[in-house]
Amino acid sequence: MGVFDQMTSESHEEVLFGFDRVSGLRSIIAIHSTVLGPALGGTRFFPYPDEAAALRDVLRLSQGMTLKASAAGLDLGGGKAVIIGNPATDGSERLFRAYGRVVDSLAGRFITAEDVGTSGSDMEMIHRETPWALGIPVEEGGSGDPSPSTGQGLMAALRAVAIHIWNDDHLHGRRVAVQGVGKVGGALVELLVDAGCEVVVSDINDEAVARAVDVYGVKAVEPDEILSVPCDVLSPCAMGGVLDSASIPRLRCEAVVGSANNQLAEDEDDLRLAAVGILYAPDFVVNSGGLINVAEELSGYLPERAARRVQGVGEATGAILRRADQTGTTPHRAATEVAEERLAAIGELKRWRRRE
Repeated sequence: MGVFDQMTSESHEEVLFGFDRVSGLRSIIAIHSTVLGPALGGTRFFPYPDEAAALRDVLRLSQGMTLKASAAGLDLGGGKAVIIGNPATDGSERLFRAYGRVVDSLAGRFITAEDVGTSGSDMEMIHRETPWALGIPVEEGGSGDPSPSTGQGLMAALRAVAIHIWNDDHLHGRRVAVQGVGKVGGALVELLVDAGCEVVVSDINDEAVARAVDVYGVKAVEPDEILSVPCDVLSPCAMGGVLDSASIPRLRCEAVVGSANNQLAEDEDDLRLAAVGILYAPDFVVNSGGLINVAEELSGYLPERAARRVQGVGEATGAILRRADQTGTTPHRAATEVAEERLAAIGELKRWRRRE
């Protein structure tokens, strides 16, 4: 399937390819929707096997950002960007500044922030070439690393799930298996341990696992074991697509609440989870804390206000779960309906304003 066919099938507005010969920059920015406002999404720096894989990922991720921003009640659209390469060896000031110029060429239709493989210092370099980069370091006037906020929102969502399943938001003694202990997963582990949870972790990065074990005293298992660990909650916090027809029968949990984007390999996997009695908290709802936090920079960042709004992830999750029960559908489909209803309603209002 060609680029235009993929864009059409997923209703994207624009895809921009960026290249810089000197630094080796190869980037793709996908704007899925600007119905609610400018598209906001992180920049992922990852060694994709080829351009086709990078394109598939950025198109799917940007579509998820549209749902995430809408479900979070933000006046923002959905977009995402990827840089093809190894961030450990290929990142340079020239590359990030060249990429900043690519972002700037979109004149505010796309706003970026950090993601897998990028950091606040990378955003600061991008910000030198464009005002449309968020999550820059606090000392530079930004909101800093959004990972702690994603973790805080995830905890709020987990408490909402606990109320829904166990009628109690106290997590003490609950067993949580965390797949991926990078920036977000690591932040979540700290919060879980503080809440008195029994935590089991895994990661393909041995150093990250060792750090989690040494600092927090958690138990570690091999990456291929984490999905079958007996637990109350499974929390996928690495890459997406981990829940599919092969992995779901291996799960031994009551709920899935994680920060990874696009955890379902395909939409039908939410039905597979429901069929085996596992509650799936929609990823684009429960992982929206980081997006909410960086979006606060657009109106002047106030930490207290940002923290309060991030806690709203719990209320949003609870509302989705109640709607799913009331309408007899899955939480994933209920959340998608909520996001799409808001896109239609507010999008129509904006078209009406333009006509006036």
